[in-house]
Amino acid sequence: MSASSTHLPALQIGVPRGWFGVGARLETWLEAERDQLPLWLPVALGAGIALWFVLPDAAAWEAAGLLAIAVALLGVALARHGRAARIVAVGGFAVAIGLGLIWWRAERVTHAVLAEPTIATFTARVERIEPLAARDLVRLRLAPLQVLAVPATRGPARPLPTLPAHIRVNLVDADVPARLVPGAILELSARLMPPPPPGVPGAYDYERSAWFDGIGATGRGFAPIRIVSGGGAGGVGLRQALSQHIQQQAGGGGVGGIAAALATGDQGGIPLDDNEAMRRSGLAHLLSVSGLHITAAVGAVMLLVGRLLALSPWIALRTRVPLIAAGAGALAAIGYTLLTGAEVPTIRSCVAALLVLVALALGRQALTLRLVAAGAVVVLLLYPEALVGPSFQLSFAAVAAIVSLNEHPQLRAWFGPREQSRLARLGRELASLLLTGIVVELALLPIALFHFHKAGIYGAVANIVAIPLTTFVTMPCEALALLFDTVGAGLPFWWLTARSLDLLLWIAHVTAAIPGAVAPLPAMPGAAYGLMVAGGLWIALWRTRWRRLGAVSLLIGLVWALATPAPDLLVTGDGRHVAIRTADGALALLRDRTGDYTADTLAENGGVSDLPVLLSERRDARCSRDLCLTRRMAGGREWRVLATRSGYRVPTADLVAACAGVDIVISERRLPRRCVPRWLRLDRPTLERTGGVAIALASRTVRTVRHAGDRHPWIAAPDAGTARRRWAGEMRSRSTPTASGAAGLR
Repeated sequence: MSASSTHLPALQIGVPRGWFGVGARLETWLEAERDQLPLWLPVALGAGIALWFVLPDAAAWEAAGLLAIAVALLGVALARHGRAARIVAVGGFAVAIGLGLIWWRAERVTHAVLAEPTIATFTARVERIEPLAARDLVRLRLAPLQVLAVPATRGPARPLPTLPAHIRVNLVDADVPARLVPGAILELSARLMPPPPPGVPGAYDYERSAWFDGIGATGRGFAPIRIVSGGGAGGVGLRQALSQHIQQQAGGGGVGGIAAALATGDQGGIPLDDNEAMRRSGLAHLLSVSGLHITAAVGAVMLLVGRLLALSPWIALRTRVPLIAAGAGALAAIGYTLLTGAEVPTIRSCVAALLVLVALALGRQALTLRLVAAGAVVVLLLYPEALVGPSFQLSFAAVAAIVSLNEHPQLRAWFGPREQSRLARLGRELASLLLTGIVVELALLPIALFHFHKAGIYGAVANIVAIPLTTFVTMPCEALALLFDTVGAGLPFWWLTARSLDLLLWIAHVTAAIPGAVAPLPAMPGAAYGLMVAGGLWIALWRTRWRRLGAVSLLIGLVWALATPAPDLLVTGDGRHVAIRTADGALALLRDRTGDYTADTLAENGGVSDLPVLLSERRDARCSRDLCLTRRMAGGREWRVLATRSGYRVPTADLVAACAGVDIVISERRLPRRCVPRWLRLDRPTLERTGGVAIALASRTVRTVRHAGDRHPWIAAPDAGTARRRWAGEMRSRSTPTASGAAGLR
């Protein structure tokens, strides 16, 4: 009996013997934070998904999953001793579920990937049409049916290639048949290639996105393009027809493109300079259909339905009009989500809107972090791969920052409703809006820097005017314009819509033109970004003073990212494009002809805001038609870099002699074995293994796109590497030797 009484106090406080110090304080803290604990469920689920992307192969995924389950079972065994053990159990199972979910999803979408670049004439069914009016292009998602022909080549006839089940093709707008609709059967020719990996470390990974989207090849189609069957009289779907109507009524150009984006989510009609100004000014979030748009649609439908039902005394007295209006709002949210393409921000906003309507129907508080967490869980269960995309991260970070800020007791005391003059109330509301904008910009800054390598600095100030303008002027006017267009009387409202968008574009361009409006940063380490995300979540999701510990993780990650040296040398995975940092901090390109997309990619990942210059025009470089030799001071010494810049072969003896006098040699083709530089050789066989490369010369740090042992399905596609090497060998055999390369460097 005495033994039992000895252990009784430990059982009463909910901790096992030996935990009287740390354990008791932990349980006390968790008790104080009990309302916040459910918010960590999507975080644990996301941690499991992130583990799958970070770890290299099936053995590591299995080990991580089993470890998470073991930790969860340990928590189950100790669950009777307190809340901490139960949290460990739930968290462990959530991590394991997240890891298993994304693994299952990646295997479920397994599909064939094009084995090698090819040109083919084929028939295909049109699955999706995306007009890109600003670029005079139309993007098609096609399901190939039959390959009809390939171009004739020298040597033995080649068999017809097998095309993947789904491909993406860009067409020049003028080449698109007039009656093209989804479901039509096309006959066309196209230059196709496997989905490209990131050009350099930190660049956009379309190869991964294409895998989860089911795309096995991408390329450009060319005339003639013929509709075999299934052409439609109307030529467009509902979304495209609505987008075209809005652009015509609003006046075209940037105004019409933004008006269409606000209503349908179609951003293809926004000119490139206006799109860039919106991004540089921190206003690009207004173009993505998300919470702002869903809220406006639901609110308008609820108001209209409620007012119409209230006109009938019989309905008003015998039914719950607000509940019926909420149901209509829910249907509007779902329909609007489907109309705008069901992108991740829209799905998240739709789920949140539905939960708000349910909460209002039950008489509960609507806007809470639990609602945000529920939306995150739904999106991750449906599309777990969305976790690593910027859309998911930006969307949830912004909403979580806003709700977390407004739930803070001190902020409620400062900005809560009270009796005061109109001028004081206006000043308080403006201060609240400014503070919210600053907090949102700070929350989004690490995400923007990690994914886009640059972020708008003055976005918080620009949003003070832009968000109210869009919410209370542009969108209501556009909604009224569409409503009155049904009776042919929408012209005055379209004029008001266009003038408000003129003001929005003026704000964007003026803000973007301010010196220092954009903060560039080279690609940061993934671990540094992870520390910043962990610190931000810790600050946002807890409520007691221990939340301040998140600042430690946040600052460590920030310092790590800022201290990461910018690369001195960037090499794309095909070896064709090289960017080297100059003495004044700019980037110089190897080839005089480099596409805008490649130049922008190299500039962003190199941490510069201006477009790169040409290496051939630099005084510290000597370039011929075939080779380029440049010097770069770093780490207290001079580095000499040699790169080939044409497809012609250089005499072996001259190339071997040039290699011996340099530190790094780069080529898009296989170099002779005797070409041995002093430090690093990046030729075709090496780059096939590493992908794109980023090099910091002072620290001799080399980062690569590919990593040894990485067996993610989009990387380990069967026979893809062999086929690409075979194709590259054929292209190389067509090149002719030239003696001009090394001679021009002497």
